[in-house]
Amino acid sequence: MALMLIKFDMKKRVKLAQTVWFMYWFAVMAGVLVFSMGLFFKIELRKRSELMDNNESHFLPNLLILMGLVACGINAFGGKVCYDSLDPSKFVKWKPMLKCFLMVCVGFNALLLVTALLCFLMRIPLQFTLAEGLKNGMKYYKDTDTPGRCYMKRTLDLMQIEFRCCGNDNFRDWFEIQWVSNRYLDFSAKEVKDRIGSNVDGQYLMDGVPFSCCNPSSPRPCIQLQMTNNSAYYSYDHYTEELNVWKRGCRDSMLSYYGGLMNTIGLLVVLVTMLEVAVTIGLQYIDSSLSTLVNPEDPESESEGWILEKTVKETFTDIMDKMKSMGKGSKVDEGGEAAVATVS
Repeated sequence: MALMLIKFDMKKRVKLAQTVWFMYWFAVMAGVLVFSMGLFFKIELRKRSELMDNNESHFLPNLLILMGLVACGINAFGGKVCYDSLDPSKFVKWKPMLKCFLMVCVGFNALLLVTALLCFLMRIPLQFTLAEGLKNGMKYYKDTDTPGRCYMKRTLDLMQIEFRCCGNDNFRDWFEIQWVSNRYLDFSAKEVKDRIGSNVDGQYLMDGVPFSCCNPSSPRPCIQLQMTNNSAYYSYDHYTEELNVWKRGCRDSMLSYYGGLMNTIGLLVVLVTMLEVAVTIGLQYIDSSLSTLVNPEDPESESEGWILEKTVKETFTDIMDKMKSMGKGSKVDEGGEAAVATVS
């Protein structure tokens, strides 16, 4: 017995074709939207690609761009088929390829769903990519005279200002690296010698952060140097004082931004997938209803349409039987070739 069997007359078939045609062109616009979101996401990632440890993060936006383009092509073709279904003489030319097209649509819908899942799951690898990328970027902050790294200071400063964050996990990350270039250090000064000699790596470490960590909303002038030295400032205790630098780490801030963006895109792709499934079902009804006309010579005669010609169980059994027969056929061919080779 067919799955979700519906009886059609001429009026219902025309209304179905018009509705599915409209939905297909709406799906074309949805494909353009998926393409646009993928392009926007790619641009946002490229803006801060220096702060990411690898290029694998660009796989998802590239996939979204590809899926958007494919959606536009598939839906434009489906819309043309629906339009021609109103005229039996025009629909005849599409009939032989319609089964294959519907199978392509089913596969495409599955890929869309996988793309949506990747949008929700990409937050996990992105977290590690940002952590390692920010860690390396902070090491290169001071290398303003080194070719290939001279941009890192500007990139990090703009990022900390834009995302209102400081350091990788928090502002104390800056205490563990030398972020002031040797070019601006007076090595004859006792303080500089003491600081460099106080650690095994010979780095100039200090309890301070770059200016971009300062919170402009704080009523007190920014305390970005000697942050743990209570005697350096009047009425200041770094244990109890509300520090006027951003306390949130940049990894958390950027992950929140990109995670929210990916969740939004993922939800959008899920909605597009639902629309694609709807138009695929609609086209299947059009195809089956035109194939079962009581009188093929009379376009106004009644017909039946369905999603599957048999039940889900029967359809699955038929597919498995076909796959088994194909496997047996390939084994027979291999056996025949082996026998011919033996005789030779």
